[in-house]
Amino acid sequence: AAVVGFALIGAAAAVTRPGLGAAAAVPSLLAGAVALGGLEWWASRFDERSETGRRGFLAAVGGVAAAAFAGSWLAGRVGPAGIEADRDAVALPEPDVPAVEPGPVADFEVEGLAPYRVPNGEFYRIDTAITVPRIDVDSWSIRVHGMVDRERTYTFDDLLGRELIERDITLACVSNQVGGDLVGNARWLGVSLAELLAEAGPDPAADQLVSRSDDGWTAGSPTSLVFDGRDAMIAVGMNGEPLPLEHGWPARLVIPGLYGYVSATKWLTELELTTFDSYDAYWITRGWSTPRPIKTQSRIDTPRSRADAGTVAVAGVAWAQHRGISAVELRVDDGEWTPCRLSDVATGDTWRQWLFEWDAPRGEHTLTVRATDGDGVVQTSEVQGVIPDGATGLHSVTVTVA
Repeated sequence: AAVVGFALIGAAAAVTRPGLGAAAAVPSLLAGAVALGGLEWWASRFDERSETGRRGFLAAVGGVAAAAFAGSWLAGRVGPAGIEADRDAVALPEPDVPAVEPGPVADFEVEGLAPYRVPNGEFYRIDTAITVPRIDVDSWSIRVHGMVDRERTYTFDDLLGRELIERDITLACVSNQVGGDLVGNARWLGVSLAELLAEAGPDPAADQLVSRSDDGWTAGSPTSLVFDGRDAMIAVGMNGEPLPLEHGWPARLVIPGLYGYVSATKWLTELELTTFDSYDAYWITRGWSTPRPIKTQSRIDTPRSRADAGTVAVAGVAWAQHRGISAVELRVDDGEWTPCRLSDVATGDTWRQWLFEWDAPRGEHTLTVRATDGDGVVQTSEVQGVIPDGATGLHSVTVTVA
């Protein structure tokens, strides 16, 4: 009974994992059947007083181990390994509307400074998934429903057959502390979210777009921002390759100017037009604010603690997605705010690198940075924690110059 129980538990765990179907239960059931048969054979032949019985016991254990190994191998064939292979086999089309290049100096290439585009393997990851969903792209689709004239469903091939746009967009997590690293810029490939939703005929009264993940997570985004002309998209590619599994394969939402908790749904399966009065998404029910614009932030990447006397490259990044960054200033100790050099950007939807050549005297010094957004509003120095709608305050580091 115990063997049967463990087999059934394993099968249930397999089929209930996001992205895996009934076939995922086969390894557990197969291993359980072989194990049960082996143990029954052993019980009928085992004699505690005989050497033959001892050998029978060892043979039974060996059979169970072999069954477990076979089950593990088969699980890899029908589960995660197969999904990885499917993703790796996808050849994304070239974009119909390529991204505009930012200019000759998008990246100052200073040691310790975050690059303009963060590699996929280094891009921050925040989600509620206990395990990364493994989605079979051949059976996957997005359903558009709710307050619409007609429901629509789109497969992965449907998305690839549409006009593909490519954009550089910075994502940020609302739980990012001042000076934190839960923010990153990438080049995304996908389809226009506004154009796809328009095909369903949204009700003008629908002020919220609820996006659902394969693992059940939800985000609520203002439809007014989806349709205001910004490059909101359903992304299928990231930095020139299909979305990594941990970043939403096969498709995710990217909406410039909104924190991830109200926009950046990964492993996307549903888009529902509704209202904010009628539905609260995942984090809203847990005390976080309804959607607010991303707050202007700046960060010192280098130096962080020590430097040699003389000319020191002080550098970092600043962001205010969809408004852009128009200026960055640095203050040394209690001195005046001094303008920094800014990198080239092509859009207000990305972060911007900044650089200051500091003639550093020996001793201990405090460096503080602040940014001004594209609307001319200076970053606030008022300190606020991440709850309910993002942290504020100025990033400072103490540097010992020797």
